[in-house]
Amino acid sequence: MTSARANTASPENPGTKAKEVLVIKLSALGDFVLALGAMRAVREFHPSARITLLTTPPFEEFAKVCPYVDVVETDGRPEGLKATAALIQRIKRAKFDIIYDFQTSGRTKNYFSALQRGGKAPLWSGHHEKCAFFHDNPARATMHTIDRLAEQLEVAGVAPSGRWLGKSAPFPDLGWVRPKLGNTPRLNPAYFSLIRPYMLLIPGASAHREAKRWPVENYAALAKRIADTGIMPAIIGGTAEGQIAQEIVKREPRVKSLVTRTDFFQIVTLAETAAFVVGNDTGPMHMATLAGAPGIALFATSESNPDHSAPRGPKPVIINAAPTLQHVSVDDVWQSIRALGVLN
Repeated sequence: MTSARANTASPENPGTKAKEVLVIKLSALGDFVLALGAMRAVREFHPSARITLLTTPPFEEFAKVCPYVDVVETDGRPEGLKATAALIQRIKRAKFDIIYDFQTSGRTKNYFSALQRGGKAPLWSGHHEKCAFFHDNPARATMHTIDRLAEQLEVAGVAPSGRWLGKSAPFPDLGWVRPKLGNTPRLNPAYFSLIRPYMLLIPGASAHREAKRWPVENYAALAKRIADTGIMPAIIGGTAEGQIAQEIVKREPRVKSLVTRTDFFQIVTLAETAAFVVGNDTGPMHMATLAGAPGIALFATSESNPDHSAPRGPKPVIINAAPTLQHVSVDDVWQSIRALGVLN
């Protein structure tokens, strides 16, 4: 990795001396949960600091329970110049010792540029060429999110001995969900009338990106094979998946639809005890595999590169990839499930 700041004095991360720290992570769900490992590393590196997370409303409830942050602000994408100016002024008044930009978008680069005007900019870890800790690896756009954030933190001095070696990069851990919320009935499979063994189907994806959606008839045919083994298939998703779920259940009545019934916490705890999960390239798929479910992830390579954003987890995750998901057969996915070793 080259450095545009090689001939200048290296800034110093305040580390344990920091009192106020800002983390920026605005969206999307998959990227948000993949950044939780980096957030944990920031929490451990600044143990005495008050850590504020700047995010967006969909993640407020989840973030407020997360043990890695103390304050959650949800106006990370203000609408209009007046609201944006108010956000910048609030950041300036907070006098953060250091800001970690885990979004690294054009928007957040503009936030840094605005903070530079009219005074000294705060220490900033991100992808702006003038920030104190500039992650200037030209290959960063092709790195997996977990690896990219780990290297960004290395540049900022947040890594043991300056580097995370091998597979030691800060990995997202969702094991805090159940202890933080307590073992309440709503977090257990019985709350949804699920009987173990069960598995999760995640058929959702961006509605305008048809290539990323495995055909509904394929999900139904796969669900029949799964149900025939004695494993109960359960569908999770949001309102956009309602019609898809109805069609799958119509074709295979042994499937249980939980569409619109699960929040982020319940996705995590259901995945913890699921036999396995099958799903498209979507946020809940990342949550499920990070929570500990073995997984089969379906990727349309014309839309996204699994090397950059494939789900990861503590248990095996197999990627079925093709230019579009119409090219992935039910037999392909079935063989991958058999390879996981999860069938009775």
